[in-house]
Amino acid sequence: MQEELIAIKGMANGLLISLSTTENWQSVTDHLASRIDEQIEFYAGAHITVELGARPVPKYELSSLKALLERRGLKLSRVRSESDTTRRSAMALQVSTENNVGHNYRAALPAQETATTNPEESGTHGILFRRTLRSGRTIHSDGHVLVFGDVNPGAKVIAAGDIVVWGKLRGYAHAGAKGNESARVCALEMNPSQLRIAGHMVTSPPRKRSISAPAVALIRDNQIIVETRE
Repeated sequence: MQEELIAIKGMANGLLISLSTTENWQSVTDHLASRIDEQIEFYAGAHITVELGARPVPKYELSSLKALLERRGLKLSRVRSESDTTRRSAMALQVSTENNVGHNYRAALPAQETATTNPEESGTHGILFRRTLRSGRTIHSDGHVLVFGDVNPGAKVIAAGDIVVWGKLRGYAHAGAKGNESARVCALEMNPSQLRIAGHMVTSPPRKRSISAPAVALIRDNQIIVETRE
């Protein structure tokens, strides 16, 4: 089955891409390129951890994968592997490496940041981020995202489901990124630099001042509206 060639899951600091350890390398990377191209906006700017298991990947193959991602605006940040050949290839390309750790996705997070995945959320993976999201950082999730902290200007949260910010939303938020128009964005203070739900977008706060009361953004009558919870 083609869908078994790769698996893509959200992490608090990017995406984890697990590649087949047995199928032809060209078939795997071609399928990966197709998957990314189908949702290029969803993946744009993500930092990528690639999980390769025991598969030995020579430098030229890993270099081609790195170039494939870079052409799409993605950065290969880390390689997980049990193979000495693959780890040497990564080091030659100045890409961080670590031993394969199965499905413990938290192992790839920086020590000062904490996030968990929630595999019970409708069969998808959500992210809980217990920290303010600073400028330049991006969260991607195939499920929902809950941020216990602020989302600063220059930071991005992109989710296929809902986005809840237990703090000030002042950065970029895109809920329903795979087309779900029922998705919502909630924040204790709503002042995003850009707000998107599915294919709808607003580039400035719906009011002239920030909304300091808890607020919910949703689609109604084919446009984004913001309701306060005062």
